[in-house]
Amino acid sequence: MNASTISIPSHDGQTFDAYLSLPPRGVGPGLIIIQEIWGVNEHIRSVADQYALDGYVVLAPDMFWRQQPRVDLQYTESDTQFAYQYMQNLDGPNAVNDLVSTAQALRARPEVNGKIGSVGFCMGGRLSYALASTGATDAAVCYYGGGIQSNLGIAPNIQVPILFHYAELDDHIPATAVASVKEAFAGNDKAQFHIYPGVGHGFNCWGRPMFNQRAAALARGRTLQWLSEKLA
Repeated sequence: MNASTISIPSHDGQTFDAYLSLPPRGVGPGLIIIQEIWGVNEHIRSVADQYALDGYVVLAPDMFWRQQPRVDLQYTESDTQFAYQYMQNLDGPNAVNDLVSTAQALRARPEVNGKIGSVGFCMGGRLSYALASTGATDAAVCYYGGGIQSNLGIAPNIQVPILFHYAELDDHIPATAVASVKEAFAGNDKAQFHIYPGVGHGFNCWGRPMFNQRAAALARGRTLQWLSEKLA
């Protein structure tokens, strides 16, 4: 892979890192991959590389840099405790501002020859949703975004196409929460929802025991189709 770490200027005069992965042909639409709570770790970098192989110019920003730069955790019990601490201490408004800065940096790259979107997982799913409300991207994908149901006040601000993936047996996001998000987007023909039966939260992550190959492949196929249409 043609991958590297680059610096992005923040809105408040600092810089933070992002993992950049370029497509084989060097140019393409832009895509922001937004991490889970374990940082821009091996799994997130592999997801970024996967989308780069599909022809996207991919940036995966370090969302915890204001606490600790380059957090890279594994799925062990001890690392997961640290991960939850980072998530709990995340400054939400600054995180969204950092994502807007990422979107601006991505659009400015010479390799980007089209629109840009975002794909976020868990915490990143919630942030992908929040980023969509700013208008900084042209499309958004949210994998099991925890907490979206508690931030539905910004739903009317989302005017770009948005795709939601939810797990039927999610022990973090109950069915009532999913229903409330659906209700908030009722009548919005730019929003699409998919529920994956028989699987739990985190089904897309091959590093975790809840990984489900079939659901992950199906969701990825739907995401690629969505992005190919919305970022054309």
